[in-house]
Amino acid sequence: MNTEASLRKERADVIRNRAKILHAAEVHFGSSGVGASLEAVARAAGVGPATLYRHFPTREALLAALLRIHRDRLLARQRELDELSDAGEALRGWLLGLEEYFGLFQGISEPLVAAARSGDTDHPLAGSCQELISATDRYLTSAQRDGRARPDLDGLDLFIAVSAVSWIAGTGTADTASVAKLRTLFEFGYLTE
Repeated sequence: MNTEASLRKERADVIRNRAKILHAAEVHFGSSGVGASLEAVARAAGVGPATLYRHFPTREALLAALLRIHRDRLLARQRELDELSDAGEALRGWLLGLEEYFGLFQGISEPLVAAARSGDTDHPLAGSCQELISATDRYLTSAQRDGRARPDLDGLDLFIAVSAVSWIAGTGTADTASVAKLRTLFEFGYLTE
């Protein structure tokens, strides 16, 4: 029979294991991309694969938990952007933050864009994507209202375009100057001035 003390210890172990898995995944995804071996993540966390899969049944669920931490930081940036009087600058600032978010782990663009485009609300990454697309829509709508952004675009369009810029930057196929030029081309594509 479990006592209250043993249940607390078990809960503490569960919390500790989850934190260790998230830390190990952050390290492995950071060095090897989102395709990193989950068995290596489990070993680095000091847990067995079964424990990892109990906490995170799929790679996407693990990635979603990691991204939730970073998404919260990105969403906190909104307070600063909301203070800007220029809606075009606020949109630009948001998109730069979104590009950094996409740049967290090599290979992250593909699962995020796939989740965003799938329409599957049960997908582990769907909630994060929808929240970010909604924020993008909000900044875009404001810039469109002020005549600073093209009226034929929506948040998903910009979400996908930012992922492409970030993907190119993350692959190392373009140097810093080329990425900056690509970003400028992207801006000319959505801004009206």
